[in-house]
Amino acid sequence: MDRTLKALSLILSYPTRELQHAIPEIGGVLSSERRLTAAARRALRPLMEELSGRDIYDLEEQFVLLFDRSRTLSLNLFEHVHGESRDRGGAMVSLIETYREHGFDPSTSELPDHLPVLLEFLSMVPADEAREILADAAHIFAALRERLERRESSYAAVFDALLQLSGAKADQTAVAEMLKAEEVDPNDLEALDAVWEETEVSFGPDPNAGCPQVRDMLSRMDTPINPAPHAAE
Repeated sequence: MDRTLKALSLILSYPTRELQHAIPEIGGVLSSERRLTAAARRALRPLMEELSGRDIYDLEEQFVLLFDRSRTLSLNLFEHVHGESRDRGGAMVSLIETYREHGFDPSTSELPDHLPVLLEFLSMVPADEAREILADAAHIFAALRERLERRESSYAAVFDALLQLSGAKADQTAVAEMLKAEEVDPNDLEALDAVWEETEVSFGPDPNAGCPQVRDMLSRMDTPINPAPHAAE
C-alpha cells in the first residue's frame, strides 16, 4: 500500500475524533515522504497541527464551508470535468465497475469520484498507474490549490503534495478555464441555492458506455467543459 496516498486520503476526509487521534501517525508518514520536497513537507505541518489541536466542531464547520458548500472546491472530481451533464453519470458507473474489478469496495456514503475515495483506491494499485491517474487530474489539483491559497486555507498544501506525487505540470490553459468559474460566498445561502439549483444528475448506466479503466476515464480531464454556445447575434 502507498501509505502517503492513504494519509492524504485521510486528511482530506471529513474530520472526526478518530482522525484527530491518527494525526501523529499520519504526520509521521508525510514527514518521511521523500517524493515530496522539504518545502512541501513543511507546508503540510500547519494542517496537521490544525487537525490535531483544534476543536472538532470548528474543524467540521471549516470543512463544510470549504468543500461542501462551495461547488468550485468540490472534492468530487467529475464535478469539475462533467458538471451536471449525463456524461458524469456514465463516468460514475464505469468508475464503480473499475473499483469492483480491482476488489475495492469503499465503505463510505460518498460518491465514487470523491477524491479521498479515489486516493484510497490509488494507494492500492501499482505506483505507475497511480501516478498516471494523478497526472490526468493535475490541472484540477492546481486550480483547487490556488483557490484554497486565496482563502488562506492550510488544505492548499495537500493539493501541492498531490501535484508533486503526480510528477506532472498542470495544463495552465485548463487551470485558467477552471478558475473562471465564479466563486460564491459559502455564507450566502441564497446564492448557494441558486448555484446548486441544477438539473438532477442521472447515475443510471449509459447503454453506449463501455467499462474503461480509471486511466481512460480521467484521460480527458485536461479538456475544460465546453461552455454553452452563445446565441446568434
